[in-house]
Amino acid sequence: MLYLDRPAWPWRGRLWSHLISDVSPAELHAFAEMLGAPRRGFDRDHYDIPADRFAVAVWLGARVVPSREIVRLLYAAGLRRPKHLAGSGDLIRP
Repeated sequence: MLYLDRPAWPWRGRLWSHLISDVSPAELHAFAEMLGAPRRGFDRDHYDIPADRFAVAVWLGARVVPSREIVRLLYAAGLRRPKHLAGSGDLIRP
């Protein structure tokens, strides 16, 4: 399943959401590609999605959850990639 929080994170004059998968990085990358999110939007275990793509992500099937739920879901799925473990952008599980 794909999840995202509401766009509330400011950066470069825009608000951003976090998009995650609780299944696999492959599911996350495939969904992000459908959404038109560039690979540079990938940050360790999630994609940063601008507010103007939020409605499209929901329309494509992402479930909206609170920000705290994003982190909980990543940990529960074993897909959380803390900064101190981050390498070249890869995840713990392929």
